[in-house]
Amino acid sequence: MKTLIISAAVVLIVALMSLYTVDNTETVIITRLGKPVRVVDEAGLHLMMPFMEAKSSITKRLMYYTSKSSQVITKDKKSILIDNYCVWRVKDPLKLRLAMTDERGATQRIDDAIYAGLRVELAKHDLIEIINESRRKIMDDVTAVAREKVEEFGVEIVDIRIKKADLPKENEKNIFARMITERERIAKQYRSEGQEEAQKIRAKTDMDAAVIVAEAEKNAQIIKGEADAKAIQIYARAFNIDPAFYEYNTLINFYKENKKPMKIVIGTDSKFFKIIKDNR
Repeated sequence: MKTLIISAAVVLIVALMSLYTVDNTETVIITRLGKPVRVVDEAGLHLMMPFMEAKSSITKRLMYYTSKSSQVITKDKKSILIDNYCVWRVKDPLKLRLAMTDERGATQRIDDAIYAGLRVELAKHDLIEIINESRRKIMDDVTAVAREKVEEFGVEIVDIRIKKADLPKENEKNIFARMITERERIAKQYRSEGQEEAQKIRAKTDMDAAVIVAEAEKNAQIIKGEADAKAIQIYARAFNIDPAFYEYNTLINFYKENKKPMKIVIGTDSKFFKIIKDNR
């Protein structure tokens, strides 16, 4: 009875050692005496030979890797410290297992490939392009280069991006000073061009205003001349009707033009004297 119990226990242990499960987020590699014999990708319960076979799991998920800061030289001979991150996954688990033992070895290969790609690509661009203008295009090129380098290890790089770009401490002050000088030069140029444009606008405005004033004065003179002509016509008709009215109006205009009090000596035979006498 005791032997039967022991045998049953041994069979149970062997059975348990023969069973393993595969999650839908992983791939399992079965090795026999240390050599890979098959890759199990289907999720569920599976069997293997106990004592002779062993399993190792590799995730199917996207993995995130952050590299340490690396110093590279730009096209304009500036040093820059780059912190970048990489999104990657295992594309061929068997290739990865044959090339290295696990994902840790893959991250080292990825780090080497990224650093090599950064050195090559950043050396093609000036510092200002890397900081402001062409960063996305540069990192797309780095991704393509690094992806090709790690493909033989069964790894696929999905994306590489710069997380932080810093200047070495010894270069920061000099570079910032040059950047400030350049910005001040551009600002001075913009102010000069603005002042020149403002002078053009003011000159054109003054010319347009002078033309408008001259046209207005011309029209005023025309209107005044027409009014004076009509007034003369009216006075002429009035004189023909009543000469005394014309003489009276002449006297009134004389008084209007000489508003200050004054003494006038008029002879008794003057027409003005007659008008004043008749209108007393």
